[in-house]
Amino acid sequence: MVLQVWEITANNIIMVSAIGNDGPLYGTLNNPADQSDVIGVGGIDYSDHIASFSSRGMSTWEIPHGYGRVKPDVVAYGREIMGSKISTGCKQLSGTSVASPVVAGVVCLLVSIIPENRRKEILNPASMKQALVEGAAKLVGPNMYEQGAGRVDLLESFEILKSYQPRASIFPSILDYTNCPYTWPFCRQALYSGAMPVIFNATILNGMGVIGYVQSPPTWHPSTEEGNLLRIHFTYSEVIWPWTGYLALHMQIKEEGGHFSGVIEGNVIVRIFSPPAQGEKTARTSTCVLQLKLNVVPTPPRSKRILWDQFHSIKYPPGYIPRDSLDVRNDILDWHGDHLHTNFHIMFNMLRDAGYYVETLGSPFTCFDASHYGTLLLVDLEDEYFQEEIEKLRDDVINTGLGLAVFAEWYNVDTMVKMRFFDDNTRSWWTPVTGGANIPALNDLLEPFGIAFGDKILNGDFYIDGEHSRYASGTDIVRFPRDGYIHSFPFLDSSESGATQNVLLNSGMNKADSPILGLLDAGEGRIAIYGDSNCLDSSHMVTNCYWLLRKILDFTGSNIKDPVLFSESAKQDVPLYEDDTRLPSRRTDVNYTLYSAVTGKDLICRSDSRFEVWGTKGYNLHVRGRNKIMPGHHVIDLGRGLNSTFGSSRSRRPKFTKKRKGDSLGNRYFSLLYRDELDVPELVASHWVVPAIVAVTGFVLILSIWRIHHKRRRRRRSASGRFESFDRGRTRVNFEFIYVDQ
Repeated sequence: MVLQVWEITANNIIMVSAIGNDGPLYGTLNNPADQSDVIGVGGIDYSDHIASFSSRGMSTWEIPHGYGRVKPDVVAYGREIMGSKISTGCKQLSGTSVASPVVAGVVCLLVSIIPENRRKEILNPASMKQALVEGAAKLVGPNMYEQGAGRVDLLESFEILKSYQPRASIFPSILDYTNCPYTWPFCRQALYSGAMPVIFNATILNGMGVIGYVQSPPTWHPSTEEGNLLRIHFTYSEVIWPWTGYLALHMQIKEEGGHFSGVIEGNVIVRIFSPPAQGEKTARTSTCVLQLKLNVVPTPPRSKRILWDQFHSIKYPPGYIPRDSLDVRNDILDWHGDHLHTNFHIMFNMLRDAGYYVETLGSPFTCFDASHYGTLLLVDLEDEYFQEEIEKLRDDVINTGLGLAVFAEWYNVDTMVKMRFFDDNTRSWWTPVTGGANIPALNDLLEPFGIAFGDKILNGDFYIDGEHSRYASGTDIVRFPRDGYIHSFPFLDSSESGATQNVLLNSGMNKADSPILGLLDAGEGRIAIYGDSNCLDSSHMVTNCYWLLRKILDFTGSNIKDPVLFSESAKQDVPLYEDDTRLPSRRTDVNYTLYSAVTGKDLICRSDSRFEVWGTKGYNLHVRGRNKIMPGHHVIDLGRGLNSTFGSSRSRRPKFTKKRKGDSLGNRYFSLLYRDELDVPELVASHWVVPAIVAVTGFVLILSIWRIHHKRRRRRRSASGRFESFDRGRTRVNFEFIYVDQ
């Protein structure tokens, strides 16, 4: 679908599309309206309120390596619009599919005012979008992921287009993070020194041609001296095609701004060029300006800083990631982005209201300094973990005092197999690549602490301290250390493997108590685990558990122990333990490398982690020569489309073996030069730079010795044979030693 839309717009066809009717949920944009080269339209009513059904942004394609783009582009009237019946007469229509024809009509009117002899010169998908978004009327109240540029305004767009000259621009052209609520979520949390980069993805609209290029790297021009405290790293489209590209701003406050409080303003400037149009001899060029205004506060205390793990959340649409709540029958895919600013946006607002600062980690655990954070928050994660991440997290919790809060989800192989369906488009069977969460991977991560989840799918209502909660398709805790605190409640197991048990229970037996909440002191740090994330996810939430999250964060971040959660009746006198053979196992019939950012990938810190570790393995790590494929995940070619399934397996992933220092090839390279391990993270380039340096150095040494050898031979031709033999022997021994060492 994406490729077909690119082909359409590249051929100068302006495409207008409804953004979707999955509101008021966030992260629910529909294809093709979420593509940057398409004019995506949301819906409003006659009071200029966003229609409840209108899908919200952000676009989820860029997650996790950057936040999504602003969508919809514009909104138009889409509620109770009069339209014709199929038979006779009129009827009221509602939906974004009603709003998008309104915008399509506006586009046709705008086309009509351009003289025919100039239409081919200036009319294209980018120039039309520029006219629409620059002429739109911004609504009071809705944020940019609800209204885009605002309500479409025919007359304002007409004024822009009638004098239009081909140019490039940035949408949105103004990022004022002091303007709430329009720039939500960025206006809800100021920048501060030491934080993960705050990333904003802007869209480049290139009305000069279907293809364009960034002429030189974008530059930051602060308005005042304080603006020099802001560091911006830019990532952008190498080729702008068709008509559009992206410009991502990775913004951080420098260390010297740790105590600064105030506003930073300035402009980001980027120059775009396109090849000459027909009849022109020189390239078309345009200078784009993005106005920036940011709030900055002093660095908050460690206990109030939360790090949200986005890296281990597999984003839709690469694979069949099933929904978290199995009670929802009409929505089988987990497709809302699983991001702080999509289906967890209400939780984000709650955390900010409670005084917490939440940062997003889009890189492995090796890429953050645990001493800066009170809690690492893991919610509904589907990906695997590098062994180095497992080892670092154990050290971070036990020795550095990091708090760890885990909200898991269901995982049951029999149920996954039951959820497969036949896809008519790919003519293949699709089956979930994992459960609601990847419990086998989470168990590996938690194994150093003696914690593990099971494969039950539990449902039911329960009360803690008078608070009513709904446990919706959550899992159970099957391992937990002695002296920890466990809370159990009676639930029914709705998994395929628990179906027989449920029949018996419904026949008159009492429900079985299942442990779902665990709290533990672990060395210098603290751990809290809960088997369900639906109570935090606004997509299919029945009851929220924000009250529980706050109590957990009080414990993990500040060691404040709620008397109910830490009652003596909940304390474990004996450890909870399940044998390895009974723990949930990975499926070996799914090619996980297609979807994972870990399996089959290199361990590396990306541009959304701290600047000082970009391009490295992480903080204080010297990891080299790791296996490409994680044990237990075989690379297979099923030949029947994505997620093809032949059955299931209960095999467990083999344990990792710890590498000894000096085992890897990279260590041998470094030991040749330094005779010891380095004290800084190894750069990615070392995989080819170091061997090249060694080779060149060896060649120069050999050449130098050869020249010295020949000079000595010429000098000693008249000398005695005994000294000549000795010198030649010594030179030969030295030469052979260097050769062997090389």
